[in-house]
Amino acid sequence: MFDPSFFIRTFFALWKAVPTTLLITAVSLVFGAALGFLIALARIHKVRVLSQICSVYVSLIRGTPVVLQIMVIYSLVPSALNAFFKKSGSGINIFDLNPIFYAFGVFSMSMAALLSEVFRSALLTINKGQLEAGYTSGLTYSQTFRRIIIPQALVAALPNLCNATVSLIKNTSLAFMMTVKDVTAVAKIEASFGYNYIESYLDIFIIYIIICSVVQRLFKLWERRASVFKSGTTAASAKALGRRA
Repeated sequence: MFDPSFFIRTFFALWKAVPTTLLITAVSLVFGAALGFLIALARIHKVRVLSQICSVYVSLIRGTPVVLQIMVIYSLVPSALNAFFKKSGSGINIFDLNPIFYAFGVFSMSMAALLSEVFRSALLTINKGQLEAGYTSGLTYSQTFRRIIIPQALVAALPNLCNATVSLIKNTSLAFMMTVKDVTAVAKIEASFGYNYIESYLDIFIIYIIICSVVQRLFKLWERRASVFKSGTTAASAKALGRRA
């Protein structure tokens, strides 16, 4: 039978675990975005060997469920590292490592593969004339890329970046499989005492709805500000091309 008092008490208790969920999301997003951008550049510029390796990596990660990645990495990596340290005579106990670091690794790898495609498609939407406009203005390749190409590509990538971030937030609910005490893990622990799983799962549902709604709203505001910047950058580039002509 539904227990309203347990539902309310657990709802506020779960908010104490929200920082853990947001920390996993933020760290994974930062590292995933950085690695994903490098992968996108390697594939766009067709860097020999590296682009093929990146393509295989993206296909492998995107073609397997996050649950499977967690089970493989969380099962194999600690055991492999423990065997390595024992063989080398080191006294390091890898099993003392905070499991949240495994969560960082799994979700960062997953996001890198996903965001590499987001960034690659966004960069390909930018007209090559923008690069020429930068050269005309006296900018170097790196300066043109940083000041003209990336800002415009970011605007094109924002909708997909928002979707990827929301998916990441929802996927962090699987961190409990690595014994990380996130929202889902705390809810399962609270529910196990009196078998109030319906109330706990409903609390999880509401909390994730709130977090994802806030994130989507923040991205909407970011899109508005970025679109204004893009219009100014595009106008400046067009003016530079006009002077060249």
